[in-house]
Formats: sequence, C-alpha cells, structure tokens
Amino acid sequence: MKYCSRSSLNRCGLIVLFLLFVLSSVLAQTGWVVTRIGSAQGDLNTVYFLDSKRGWVGGDNGFLGRTDDGGRTWVRQIVGTTEAINDIYFRDKENGFLLAGNAIFATQDSGTRWSESRRFLPNEFDGASVELYSVRFLNKKKGWVVGSVSRGDRIVDSILVFTDDAGASWQTRRAPSRLELIHVDFANEKHGWIVGAGGTILTTQDGGDSWTTQTSGVTSTLFHIDFRDEKRGWAVGERGSILRTTDGGLTWTPVAAPVRSTLLSVQFVSDDDGWAVGRSGSILRTEDSGRTWIQQDSQTKQNLYSLYFNKKIGWAVGGDGIVLSYER
Repeated sequence: MKYCSRSSLNRCGLIVLFLLFVLSSVLAQTGWVVTRIGSAQGDLNTVYFLDSKRGWVGGDNGFLGRTDDGGRTWVRQIVGTTEAINDIYFRDKENGFLLAGNAIFATQDSGTRWSESRRFLPNEFDGASVELYSVRFLNKKKGWVVGSVSRGDRIVDSILVFTDDAGASWQTRRAPSRLELIHVDFANEKHGWIVGAGGTILTTQDGGDSWTTQTSGVTSTLFHIDFRDEKRGWAVGERGSILRTTDGGLTWTPVAAPVRSTLLSVQFVSDDDGWAVGRSGSILRTEDSGRTWIQQDSQTKQNLYSLYFNKKIGWAVGGDGIVLSYER
C-alpha cells in the first residue's frame, strides 16, 4: 500500500474526497428510489411503461395512474370499474389492455380512453365468479388471458381466454389444469408458458392451439414467469421459490434464494441480468443468468407485487401506493 507524503497530503485528501463523491453519486444513481402515489388509496398491483416517459400503474378500487414524465407526476385515469386492476399490457404503442376483476378493458389511443371489451358473468360459469390476472399478446391479432373461477373463497377452476381478432372478441378455452392460473408469457408467436397454483406450469408450442403440462418439481404456487427466448426462462413463487430452465421447460432446476419471502414478479433485461421482487420489500438481482441471486436494499417493507424494466429504467409497485424507480 502506498502512503501520502507530507508534501502531497492535501492533494491526496482532495483525491479521497473526490473518489467518495463519485462513489456516493454512483450509489445514488444505481439504488432504488421510493415514492408513493397518495391518490391510489390502496395497493398497486401492476406497472407497465411504453417508453422512458409514458407509463401506467394499476391497483385496488379500479385505480389507474398515468405518467408522461417518467414517474415524476401521476394523473388518475377513470376506468369503468371499482375492481382491482391486476394487469396492464400494450401490444403496440396504440393498443393496450388491462384486467380488472372479471373484465377486460382496451384502449386504441395510447391509453387516453379505456372501454370495456369483455366481461365474464357468473351465469356463464354456473354462478361462479371469475378473476382475471394476466394478459399477453403473441402478435397483433392473437392474445391470451389467464385467471381463476371461484365460489366464495374457494377456487374451483381455472380460466383460459383467447382472442384472434386483436381483442374485438374473446373466447374461453379448456386448460389442462383446473388449478388457479396466474401469469402467462410468450417468447415468440409459437412458444408460451403459464404458471399458477400447486407448481403448475403449462406450455404451448403452437401459439396456444394446444397446451400441455410441464413438471416443475415443486408444489408451491408460482406467480410469475419470464422467458428470454424459446429455451431460457425463469419462474418465481412462494417461499422464495426460483426455478430456471435452459431447454424450454423440459427440465426446471430450483435455484437457492437469499430470502424466504414469496416472490411475485421476475424480469430479465439481458441474457445475464435479471430482477425479482416480492413480499416484505424483497428485491433480488442476478448477473449470471439466474444461477445465483443477491438481495438488494429496497428501502421498504411493503409488499412489491409487480416489476417492469424498460431498457435501463426499472419500476416496482406495491402496498399502500408505493412506487420504486431504478436507473441502471
């Protein structure tokens, strides 16, 4: 180790101060910043950004917030529902969809106006209630929605819904599982996956014309799945569950997590760099394609329900209107 001479002490001191300033600046730029949307008056369940400026958050009591300045300010938009908004997804810059309770809402003008596209009523399901959780499109015309059917507090069936006319109409399809289906993701126009209760993983290799069951090796509920391509994917769920595949889900490998908290959302921003969030403010990061995960400081104990990265900017939302932002 080299030491400063008496004549260069002042210069060394300046250098040390400069390095500390740079380090603090880097930490400030790379950490998660916590804010809150006071008008949300409940939990935020989902977040979606079209670009670095324009995004939406959805939450309890039909709350939909929109930002056009990268999250500095949020304006509430009125949607014709008081049900919790569970998911938001845009298939292009103009056409988007959101799920609230048993209804699908759509926009054709970049989210300026939202209208009801389809509602699933109890009389269609022998008096049972439908809850829709996740929506994804695999091309301009074809999209899928998953959820559950319940009587009171008891889940009695899954629901799998599709459109092949860009959301003008929606039809139900029988899934190979009656357990609750929670999230759907597509790697391309043919390859897709669904996760849900009891370690359920379903897959399609023909754009959803047929779905088959994959062996996850776990019985815990899986809440979210993310695929980079038709081979590499990750799923997260209860009690810190993380699963990883490199062969399209033919085999799923459990990965040790540094937390026992339930993980609710996962997203990879590159082949190696991925994030996961969950209950009690849990945030995990991997830089080796999900082989190992490191816990991050979220500065909150609120549950984090949803995660979204747009290039270098990340967002996480959760309990009591909390919004976290991150810039890589």
